[in-house]
Amino acid sequence: MPDLANQRRMAAALLKCGEGRVWMDPASQEELEDAVTRQDVRSAIKAGVIRAKRIPGVSRGRARKRAAEKAKGRHAGPGSRKGTPHARVARKDRWMHRIRAQRDMLRTLRGSKQITPKVYREFYRRAKGGMFRSRAHLLINLRLAGHAKEVAP
Repeated sequence: MPDLANQRRMAAALLKCGEGRVWMDPASQEELEDAVTRQDVRSAIKAGVIRAKRIPGVSRGRARKRAAEKAKGRHAGPGSRKGTPHARVARKDRWMHRIRAQRDMLRTLRGSKQITPKVYREFYRRAKGGMFRSRAHLLINLRLAGHAKEVAP
């Protein structure tokens, strides 16, 4: 096997990479042995006998896949959680989401004349007091109170 250290060094300089990244075609070693000038090495590079290997890197494909799954709500089970429920979603944020949904529901029902303004005001105050866990719980209470028999969820 011929010693191609000098050709490797020149190729590395021409390809602007390290000697470790220089690939030489094993089938063309005899003709590479004759390449003694930089011009000879340049023509070998042009012919594709000498190439620079690709820089190895860490693929982001798996990370992108996992991020897409997390966007769908996967990988959020009890084993993946670090903070307390209130550290993950603040009490105030949780309250705002809940109360806005309930108030929106009450407004919709009042606007479509399914409940009277008096009932609206009564249940608005109850919602403000934190009586209802959710929009569905508010509807159950409206039905139980007999104010909204025909209210659709």
